[in-house]
Amino acid sequence: MAISKTLVDELEKRRAIALEGGGADKAAARHAKGRLTARERLMALYSPGTFQEFGLHALHNTRHFGMENKPIPADGVIVGTGFVDGRPVAGFSQDFTVAGGSLGEIHARKICHTLDHAVKAGIPVVGFQDSGGARIQEGVGALSAYGQVFYRNVQLSGVVPQIAVIAGPCAGGAAYSPALMDFVIMTRENAQMFICGPEVIRAVTGQSTTVDEIGSAQVHASVSGNIHFIAESDDHAVAIAHRLLSFLPSNNMSDPPHTIEPDLSIDDDPGFDDLLPADSKTPFDVREVILRLSDGGDFMEVMADFAANIVIGFGRIGGVVVGYVANQPLVKAGTLDIDASDKAARFVRFCNIFNIPLVTLVDVPGFLPGVMEERRGIIRHGAKMLFAYASATVPKITVILRKAYGGAYLAMCSQDMGADRVLAWPSAEIAVMGAEGAVSILYNKELAQAEDRQARARELADDYRAEFASPYLSAGMLFVSDIIQPRQTRSAVALTLRGLLSKRETRPPKKHGNIPL
Repeated sequence: MAISKTLVDELEKRRAIALEGGGADKAAARHAKGRLTARERLMALYSPGTFQEFGLHALHNTRHFGMENKPIPADGVIVGTGFVDGRPVAGFSQDFTVAGGSLGEIHARKICHTLDHAVKAGIPVVGFQDSGGARIQEGVGALSAYGQVFYRNVQLSGVVPQIAVIAGPCAGGAAYSPALMDFVIMTRENAQMFICGPEVIRAVTGQSTTVDEIGSAQVHASVSGNIHFIAESDDHAVAIAHRLLSFLPSNNMSDPPHTIEPDLSIDDDPGFDDLLPADSKTPFDVREVILRLSDGGDFMEVMADFAANIVIGFGRIGGVVVGYVANQPLVKAGTLDIDASDKAARFVRFCNIFNIPLVTLVDVPGFLPGVMEERRGIIRHGAKMLFAYASATVPKITVILRKAYGGAYLAMCSQDMGADRVLAWPSAEIAVMGAEGAVSILYNKELAQAEDRQARARELADDYRAEFASPYLSAGMLFVSDIIQPRQTRSAVALTLRGLLSKRETRPPKKHGNIPL
């Protein structure tokens, strides 16, 4: 017996109402501003025809303030799964055109259901945040609902990758869900994220400010470090998510999407030979080294505008997905400060969780000296890098390009911090401190009596550099695995990565380490 037409018509009628969201007028208004609707964002994320929605017919649970009979299609959030480049991905998208995308109990339950499904299925999550915040008509129930989302964000952390896209308002407690996820993409326009808005700040502190000063994408990308990427539009945000997913495994039990070919090129690349300036004190852009190492020059930099004295990001070497950590001599001479330490340590931990080998490029004169750095806790923050590298069990390859001084040398994954292979260029200088600083301490009396103090200091520094900072000294003590010509770098790293793909390192069982947060 064929299914009743009446039943089918009823289904299609209900489905049409739910699919319309806040209505054609509101959708048109968003399009006029160059924005996508919540549903269009998910359609852009997934391959055509692969999206399967959960909870289209959800009904809200608001029973006060005249909301009982007010329709809220899909309760203001669209959730489900689909495929991105042939792999399943869970997703949710808050619909600001429906009750301002406010989060109530059922709205949150849909998100939680999606997160629960992601962890059971072992698939990444992408969440589009565009909400006016908690639905105040639901009172403490809405607050509890936020707590349930946060709880699941933490449960998923380290199990499947979580990507947040801030594409509209994300204020107050709502900001903590993306903060608990692995990567945050934020659109440059039409998006704001903050805990306390300008009115609250003025009422409590007397300070006048604007939303742009505390919650814009630019501020979060360059000052607070709360986001990882700025998108110029909704479509651009989706493109960033696609590219990011192309480097990530589906879960912590899977390998990253390597693209390994049977034959590995081990030819020299003379282009490396000209990357360093003749003067060791002249800065250079370490991204040129990374681009040359990466297959096809394909490098996805993460947090490019925050703590630019260290560069992090993803690429492939010989088809193997890697995470790069590199000192950037163009900014603060590549020193490690508080922000750089936090940035690098979190990235190292992410790569370790998701089985992504680490390639560390070193040109570091030390930790940044300064009263404020000391008072703000550079000891604690710098220790995060030591903790992160020492804890990491993925393949770790370190290439020392130039300076590797003091504690910062250790913090950039020296052999003592568990590096599987340490390669050094002939230009490397490995020592407790820079030659000039060491000479001023070791030869203080001699320099005070010298007729030409500066000339004598240069002579002594050259001697110190040749005798005590030479990479051959470290290689002789087995702190360095090999000294290679720059042109051999790509083949040496690629071969080492191939040899380490089956690496399995176990540690004594424990609940978790106590990283100095």
